[in-house]
Amino acid sequence: MVYVDNRPRVPWKLREFGRIWGASRDRRVSIPNIITLVRILLVPVIVWAIASNEMAIAFAIFIVAGVSDAVDGFLAKRFNMASELGALLDPLADKALLVSIYVALGIWGAIPRWLVILVVSRDIMIVGAVIVSWLFGKPVPMKPLMVSKLNTVAQVGFAALVLGTLGFGIEPAPYDVILMGLVTVLTLVSVSLYLVEWTRHMSTIEPGR
Repeated sequence: MVYVDNRPRVPWKLREFGRIWGASRDRRVSIPNIITLVRILLVPVIVWAIASNEMAIAFAIFIVAGVSDAVDGFLAKRFNMASELGALLDPLADKALLVSIYVALGIWGAIPRWLVILVVSRDIMIVGAVIVSWLFGKPVPMKPLMVSKLNTVAQVGFAALVLGTLGFGIEPAPYDVILMGLVTVLTLVSVSLYLVEWTRHMSTIEPGR
């Protein structure tokens, strides 16, 4: 007698998501993950502070978020608390915070809107490329490039300088121009390198798949 499995097939993407989600539920939420979740919750607070012209509060929240990022990374590595959930949440929290600050400052008129569009478009293109690779069943290994790390540092420095200038009257010149130039160049270079690597990765897909 031949047994025929008539159960509906679950797409591998859903199975993979279920595996990660199930693994994250099997263990207690770690301290680094809690800190990361708190950082995500700070996003609407800092947007409110910028929209309400409470720049000193926005600057303080930004510093707290930055310190929390360093703390959860230290705890995850030092005490072996790293998890798949944390690997997903940490970059999400960082991007959500930075993009929200840039958009809010752009609307407020504190930074050029073309720079906001450039920063946001880069992240949209990278996320879109990752989603497309998943849909084709060929996920792109998420390995941050050195230029991407430098870009993040430049973005953080520029955002902190703008918030500090608006909140405490710090004299930004000439550092504002220098950091804005670095953000522009590094953003363009990083997205170009990511797209080149993505194109090379996706070109290995066999025809007809």
